[in-house]
Amino acid sequence: MSAVSLASIQDVEARLRSAGYLPSSEIATSVFLADRLEKPVLVEGPAGVGKTELARAFAQATGRRLVRLQCYEGLDEAKALYEWEYAKQLLYTQLLKDKIAETIAGAGTLREAADRVAGSDDLFFSERFLLPRPVLAAIRSPDPALLLVDEIDKADPEFEAFLLEVLADYSVTVPEIGTVHALHTPRVVLTSNAARELSDGLKRRCLHLYIDFPSAQRELEIVRERVPGVADQLARKVVAAVQAIRKLDLKKLPSIAETLDWVRALLLLNAASLDGQLVSDTLSTLLKYEADIAKAREHVGYIASAELPATIR
Repeated sequence: MSAVSLASIQDVEARLRSAGYLPSSEIATSVFLADRLEKPVLVEGPAGVGKTELARAFAQATGRRLVRLQCYEGLDEAKALYEWEYAKQLLYTQLLKDKIAETIAGAGTLREAADRVAGSDDLFFSERFLLPRPVLAAIRSPDPALLLVDEIDKADPEFEAFLLEVLADYSVTVPEIGTVHALHTPRVVLTSNAARELSDGLKRRCLHLYIDFPSAQRELEIVRERVPGVADQLARKVVAAVQAIRKLDLKKLPSIAETLDWVRALLLLNAASLDGQLVSDTLSTLLKYEADIAKAREHVGYIASAELPATIR
């Protein structure tokens, strides 16, 4: 399978939309450049604004296999690159014990027996026992791949440095086998919620894209696209209400993902519009902290009465 070549920024916009992602012109430009320059793109922004979804849409738009590495504190090279399937190796040892006995038969010393067994290392440390983890899987994929390194800011700085080395030439050395080079240069998307400051080295090697909360116009388009059948009046009221809530001093502002959850919840309640009581009763769908919900309830009138400008269609 070959990857789709992105012809222009307009082509990127069309392909991402067909994959269910509504990009801004800045997002489409970054995807186009990342693809054509074969450079990783670092996507930063608040949680829930569509960073991971962009990687999925990028993969789908270019016909690439998506390989995801979820980062977390303590993530090390073994879990990102490869591991040996020790249980499988042990099973083969049991199945081949008669052959092993024949191999060491007649050995005069323990050292000689060990040397004979060591001569069979290539059997037990070969491709059949290698368990690729996401980074190696993306590099050795027979089909073009997109590697998503999700929430790189949660990983330790040491892992970040290791990843830079791997992404420099898209090759990995497995001591028992040799160096594995990428059959197809993978596209790489790294996401960050800014849990910690990333290194200058990582930023230098990546294109940078910041995705903020969407404008009212774009959020309305996303709601219409992702929740088919929603009445226009309800869609407009919800987007206006969410935009108003984001102006409050909250611990966690609602993301587009939570806007969509709120719309779906309101549809289940057969809501045609918003009023103060309905907003108060359903805020837990939109906000995740009790203090934020309490603060928003102090402004339910303001939230429920919010309207989008007539210029937004």
